[in-house]
Amino acid sequence: MLLMRDKHFARSSEQSPDQYGFFDEAEVESETPAPDLAEEPPSENATKPQSRKTSGRRALPAELPRVRREHDLPEEQKSCTCGCQLQAIGEEISEQLDIIPAKIQVIQHVRKKYACKTCESNVKTAPLPAQPIPKSNASPGLLAQVTVAKYQDALPLARQEKIFARYGVDLPRNTLANWIIRCGELVQPLLNLMEDRLRSGPIIQCDETPVQVLKEPDKPPESKSYMWVRLGGLPDEQVVLYDYHASRSGDVAGRLLSGYTGYLQTDDYAGYHAVGSENTITHIGCWAHARRKFIEAQKVTGGKDKKSKSKSKSPSKADIALNYIGHLYGIERQAKTCTAEERYQIRQAKSLPVLDKLRGWLDKNLPKILPKSTLGKAMSYLDKNWTKLYRYTEDGRLRIGNNAAENAIRPFVIGRKNWLFSDTPKGAKASAALYSLIETAKLNGLEPHKYLAAVYSRLPQAESVEAIEALLPWKIRAAGLPESNTRVEGGED
Repeated sequence: MLLMRDKHFARSSEQSPDQYGFFDEAEVESETPAPDLAEEPPSENATKPQSRKTSGRRALPAELPRVRREHDLPEEQKSCTCGCQLQAIGEEISEQLDIIPAKIQVIQHVRKKYACKTCESNVKTAPLPAQPIPKSNASPGLLAQVTVAKYQDALPLARQEKIFARYGVDLPRNTLANWIIRCGELVQPLLNLMEDRLRSGPIIQCDETPVQVLKEPDKPPESKSYMWVRLGGLPDEQVVLYDYHASRSGDVAGRLLSGYTGYLQTDDYAGYHAVGSENTITHIGCWAHARRKFIEAQKVTGGKDKKSKSKSKSPSKADIALNYIGHLYGIERQAKTCTAEERYQIRQAKSLPVLDKLRGWLDKNLPKILPKSTLGKAMSYLDKNWTKLYRYTEDGRLRIGNNAAENAIRPFVIGRKNWLFSDTPKGAKASAALYSLIETAKLNGLEPHKYLAAVYSRLPQAESVEAIEALLPWKIRAAGLPESNTRVEGGED
């Protein structure tokens, strides 16, 4: 009952109040010796130094254009009581943020025509540049706006239809939906190249989430289909790919990872077990999932309450497990800015001893706990997945958890709360394609609207693989496309 009530009403953040102390321990290791890891967590009195937030209003971005409006004294107030004229000695400047509403315009493509007046034949007309959607009145900029509004801002097409109507433009939602599908088809060659880059990296992280598709063949409208996400690539060429499939079966995971050689990081969903056991793939577990199960156990058993004035209550086994896991995460935060080789050495020196002690604690206490209890399930999960959970220490390029993939799929989950479902599989596949472009652009520091406008404008005219490669996010960024103000990271584990 406690766990059900907490899931329904409590905040969704994984950080329970008890864990703040646990997760700080390794962060201060460089300043003070870490306590010996035993069954007792360190004292709750140890606190993390907190940085002060600067008060006051933040300055407006310097790159924004400024419109100067001067305010002067009336002439009759520019004289002194002594009779002299006041002289200007400076000025005070205050700033307000202003916005100009969206401007809609019509681009006229004027194609010159020529003919021979002598023989009155041989008429020639200047060709129209290739367009993202042939014979459509949608420009690349408009298509970028519709795409980003739906998939970045989670604005359903029905609401966009009403917004355009306020500007006096009639754009029915079925027209917008058709544009989205055509754009998804347009960018497929670019996605194929991104697939190659995804597989060139040392690790692929996977996750999946349900989506409702009303007109999926041989399935009732209320049934679940799935959006799968893969995150990988090289450090400076990160790729996020979404793929729509009607099921969550292991066959889908097998198709998405067929021929891949490297590390695969997932949760313990059984659909990944078969592909994770292939000779070319090394399957890694996710400590974030293991940690969540102990957090649930902590909530059920009551755990330690930092707000409680009582100091006599001994820590629960869930508290102790979270203490060990907190040490592992603290070490990762210390090594966040290190090179892969440095991170590997830190893990060998610091993480392995913690893992060995956690394994010893688990072996000692697992037989004493009821297997079907919340704590028993958490400990069984840790025991069953131990080999996969231990593997992140083998390579400094690996992450301790799969949070980056979960963060990559979160924009889709947020959007789903607004548009609720896809009408057809074709629409769901277009959504997967366009989410892939937007999230990969963000991951590589690009502003999505500017990136998509460039892709929609240049891709129809790309006639070679080299021309399409030039539109990859890291290539187009290097060529000078303005970057986003905030670069999206893979996510803290």
